[in-house]
Amino acid sequence: MINRVILLVIDGFGIGALPDGADYGDADANTLAHLADTVDGLSLPNFEMLGLGHVAQIKGVRTMGQPSGSFGRLAFASPGKDSIVGYWEIGGVIQSDVRAVCSSGVPAKIIDIVEQILGRKSIGKSVSSMGGMLRRYGREHMTTGSPMLWSDGGNTCFLAMHESIMAPLDFHQRCREIRKSAKDSGFLVRVVAQPVTGGHDRLRPHVGRKDFVMEPPGLTMFDALSRSGQMAMGVGEVYDLFSGRGFTKAFPVASGIEALDEVIGMLSKMPRGLVCASLDLLSEDAAQAATAVQDFDRRLPDLFEKLRLGDMVIVTGDHGRDYSLPGRTSTREYVPVFVTGPKLAQGVDLGSRPTAADVGQTIAEALRAERLLVGDSFLDALRPG
Repeated sequence: MINRVILLVIDGFGIGALPDGADYGDADANTLAHLADTVDGLSLPNFEMLGLGHVAQIKGVRTMGQPSGSFGRLAFASPGKDSIVGYWEIGGVIQSDVRAVCSSGVPAKIIDIVEQILGRKSIGKSVSSMGGMLRRYGREHMTTGSPMLWSDGGNTCFLAMHESIMAPLDFHQRCREIRKSAKDSGFLVRVVAQPVTGGHDRLRPHVGRKDFVMEPPGLTMFDALSRSGQMAMGVGEVYDLFSGRGFTKAFPVASGIEALDEVIGMLSKMPRGLVCASLDLLSEDAAQAATAVQDFDRRLPDLFEKLRLGDMVIVTGDHGRDYSLPGRTSTREYVPVFVTGPKLAQGVDLGSRPTAADVGQTIAEALRAERLLVGDSFLDALRPG
């Protein structure tokens, strides 16, 4: 019997383009393989043991004869390639119509809303990554106080303000108003409020990021768990991506490693239910991204040592993030899925799942919640013997 599930979702953890990747300009995307090629190989011994070599060819990663985990890969049935698409589908909501309203940058009507509510002219307004925006506009932002505004090419608008220019709490409140006004104007977008800190040439994200998102349009695994009396803890941005619906409590963190530390510390206090953590590891800088992924890999045994009978760990991703492709902030890719836990079956090939909703359905079944509307559980394949 499963009493507790730990779900770790690595942002941008792609392993190859989906069949429709060409429709998004991502036919050549392969986040982990290209990252490994750039740094002359990745050392990921614990992911190897979970079965990574069986689902992707990555320089430096071996294919183990007897993996200690079960393994497979997830496709996404929903159109799009951002965190909302990925997390909502993992949680059991497949969207049929996702129109990228920010594919060429931030639309003029949203720019007008932003500038009216913040009372300042904005800078940027193009498709960009956060690192690119801070490098290009950081000095101008510090000199003029103009908010940095950009999009991910999908349905997310990012806003960044230095904490000395606008207090984070005030900034959050205004971004909440921007999200509401955008919705009232017919734009179904996510607004990300990212406070920044540091000096003119060393701006960096502050821990106080907030994502303002519409509620999912259907039943999620978090809703199902809440109805069944199970606890659901959100570590990192996952709480915001579901507008907090169905969660027991949120735990904001500053980094992927801090998210893992939070999860490990939580296990001694939480006897049952779900812990779901967002882990942002992959930056634009290949060397930093490789170090972060490898550090995470080396910390996995710290988590596994805390597991007890009745625990299940699932590690997966929400989309790709292949920075080797020019101008990409996210990419339309498969993501790996690994499952392990005491007394669970080992070395099971879960195959290529047609929808990431299979994860949510598996968790709902494992924790004895109501069945979700979409997805097929793979819990039976994990039973030993």
